[in-house]
Amino acid sequence: MKSDIDLFVINKIKEKRKELNVSQRGMAAILDCTAGFIGQVESENSDTKYSVHQLYLIAKDFECSPADFFPPINSDLE
Repeated sequence: MKSDIDLFVINKIKEKRKELNVSQRGMAAILDCTAGFIGQVESENSDTKYSVHQLYLIAKDFECSPADFFPPINSDLE
């Protein structure tokens, strides 16, 4: 099961992906994986998550910091 922080990070990435008009196929190309994998990551019903390496690649391609995807340290998420 995905934690609240996992869901926060995934949703932030999804939000940024849509803001930049990057499709799930486009995201798959960035990560050298399948669009189905991206769909699993973005599904709340799947335990699939991005790895730290994948977060780095996403941030690099989106020209932002990996920290932009995480909640503030003082948030109530655990």
